[in-house]
Amino acid sequence: MLKQVSRFVLTPLARGLFRAKIVGRKNVPREGAVILASNHLSFIDSVIITLFAPRSVSFLAKESYFTTPGVKGTLSRLFFTSIGAIPVSRGVGQAAQNALDSGLSLLHEGEAFAVYPEGTRSRDGKLYRGKTGVAWLALNAGVPVVPVGLKGTDKVQPVGTSGIRPAKVTIEFGEPLDLSRHGSADSGRARRHATDDVMDAIAALSGQERAEGFNEPPAKNLVERVRRGLFGRNRL
Repeated sequence: MLKQVSRFVLTPLARGLFRAKIVGRKNVPREGAVILASNHLSFIDSVIITLFAPRSVSFLAKESYFTTPGVKGTLSRLFFTSIGAIPVSRGVGQAAQNALDSGLSLLHEGEAFAVYPEGTRSRDGKLYRGKTGVAWLALNAGVPVVPVGLKGTDKVQPVGTSGIRPAKVTIEFGEPLDLSRHGSADSGRARRHATDDVMDAIAALSGQERAEGFNEPPAKNLVERVRRGLFGRNRL
């Protein structure tokens, strides 16, 4: 009920504030499990997808949005709950797998679930190579993937800022992709090729320049820089 009320109240406001252009809503199945796979330019992306999709959409958000104490924390928890956010502990290894398992559970319940195959926001506006978690989810759950192209959200809330600025936003939902032809979720080759198909579709919608590698935020400390140098970057 909270999600329905939130969409009813916030969607008209967001349309006006962002001068939103929405394309391809008919491509999103109204019922049944589906993955919405989008490019990622800004913190506001999840809010945009949730409000402008033709159905309720869930997505993963970092746990701190739900656990901060005090009035600010309460407001944060209510807001993120109202737009379909699911708390998760972010990270690599087991933490990343736990996040995927949470998404898989939502899909098994017939939900629409939004993901960002790039993993984190693009700081230079380029579209980076997708990590294969989106294919793992789609092939395990046997669900279609709707590619999503966002434009202008980096103007609404540029990376590194906290305020929201009025700006024109376009969100385009592409035709659903059936990735099952690539094979089983157990096959790394199948996951890689399926993910590349998803990224090609996102690129066609977003019009972004393609980057050669994977996108990760700057290393937080020396230990992280050493880890990346020795073991490479997380490609999940």
